[in-house]
Amino acid sequence: MKGGYVDRYSSGTLFPVVLIVGMNVLDTLFTIMILELKGLELNPVVQAVMTAHGDNFWIWKFFIVSIPLTLLCLHSKFRPVKTVLVCICMVYIAVVAYEITLMIRQ
Repeated sequence: MKGGYVDRYSSGTLFPVVLIVGMNVLDTLFTIMILELKGLELNPVVQAVMTAHGDNFWIWKFFIVSIPLTLLCLHSKFRPVKTVLVCICMVYIAVVAYEITLMIRQ
């Protein structure tokens, strides 16, 4: 499209966003696996969604993460946003590593 405008994001924005989405998917899968092993959900927000929506909690969890992530992406020109994205990545990496540790110990 000649003369059209498309939002383009730097790799410094795109990589953390894709990593967060991927870690969210892993977190959800690992949560399901841990719950099947009689584990507990420690996140009170996710626990409330699980209580309200049962097995479909993963749909809500995806939107709970994706909507704010989209807003951060749209505001990625602001300097603090990249720092926030990196911090979210680090938290997700820690959570997924913790879940892997729990499953290995089972």
